[in-house]
Amino acid sequence: MNGIPPVVLDRTAAAPLSAQLADALRAAAAAGALRPGDRLPSTRELAVALRVSRTVTSAAYDQLLAEGWAGGRRGVGTFVLGAAPATPAAPAPRRASGGPAPALVDLRAGSPCLEVLDRAAWRRAWRAAGDQLPDPRPEDAGDPGFRAAVAEHLLRHRGLVAGPDDVLATAGTSAAVGEVARLLPPGSRVAVEDPGYSRAVAALRDAGVEVVPVPVDDDGLVVDALPAGLAAVYCTPAHQFPTGRRMTAARRLALVARARAEGWWVLEDDYDGELRFDVAPLPLLGALGPDVVVHLGTSSKILSPTLGVGWLVAPPTVRAGLLARRAATAMRPARAGQRVLAALAGSGDLSRHLRRLRREMAARRELVRAAVTAAGRPVEGDPAGAHVLVPLEDVAAEEALIAGAARQGLALDGLGRHHLADVPGRGAGLVLGFAAPSRAELDRALPVLTALLRR
Repeated sequence: MNGIPPVVLDRTAAAPLSAQLADALRAAAAAGALRPGDRLPSTRELAVALRVSRTVTSAAYDQLLAEGWAGGRRGVGTFVLGAAPATPAAPAPRRASGGPAPALVDLRAGSPCLEVLDRAAWRRAWRAAGDQLPDPRPEDAGDPGFRAAVAEHLLRHRGLVAGPDDVLATAGTSAAVGEVARLLPPGSRVAVEDPGYSRAVAALRDAGVEVVPVPVDDDGLVVDALPAGLAAVYCTPAHQFPTGRRMTAARRLALVARARAEGWWVLEDDYDGELRFDVAPLPLLGALGPDVVVHLGTSSKILSPTLGVGWLVAPPTVRAGLLARRAATAMRPARAGQRVLAALAGSGDLSRHLRRLRREMAARRELVRAAVTAAGRPVEGDPAGAHVLVPLEDVAAEEALIAGAARQGLALDGLGRHHLADVPGRGAGLVLGFAAPSRAELDRALPVLTALLRR
């Protein structure tokens, strides 16, 4: 094949043939079998040699071109541009028996499901974003096309009425929490759910505020347990992280009422609110109290953290404060990822992706539920999002199970590390995520999980 090392494509593998081909060419360049300046065969020649369609070879070349490994010259061909040296693999951990440990299947929460992402749509969106002219000046509020796309997305998928001018782009929910917290006087007290989202807690502390843990129960954040003297409350009402429960309508109304009466903000983290499988979601806090609620959303759980994109809908005084701070510090989210998301939304690919994602997450949740209940264990959490909670007897059982799972090739997360207050009798359990692995990995991991839970 014109100097290309032999390429073997596995038609039974879960990875697409185009991805396998791109990986093989990238590995050949990294190993030195292909050198900068080498001409690659045309997509047609390579397709014939490998007995695949030209779509496969074109997609592989597109990926290498996008990554900068290869470059095209019109009328001449495609050439290798450069190759980073191969990174030596870290030594594999050893089991007690001396054999290599199995590859870990990640059953921790927090990662998106990339298996259902339409790679062609992903590439189209990046090309569309790249076709736009470079920005002549920064835009503190965010890309106008992105803000319009988010306003439409919130209306269609979350029932929140907001215009483009109400939306600010962010670098994600944790970054937005930190931005908003920096508007508060130093030393202000901000209540958070316990157990809760540790990255949001870290962002609050980094902003110089005092974090006050407040318990959650089956109905979500316990509003009656909120102390006086707060500046804000951070919560995940649509799908509490990590317990998976949702805040009831009565609690939502009570929270908004207290915010108005006591003069503090509510930071509503809607990190995976698009992923409900059972019934229509309850009204957002942002819809119930637009005068006191800062609504936060992100693309990292529904698409990929690659975009580094989130959004914020807030009262005018909060938006004005954020814009003034961004203008003064030049600290603002980059626009590239915003333009990609706007392109996905404008083409309809984002809505199609969300429909596929909901179906896939609902099916995966049922597989996980069946595996856990087969071990005689309960599953807690609403039919939503991409994780469930499996209660355990105590912290010792949690730690033993996580360690045993690692020896069997499963990466698990425990409830213990999500607690802020070290109180007697705090809950223990597994926070099981099911978005990160492929279906093949999930099918392989779940019988192992069942066996571990039975012990």
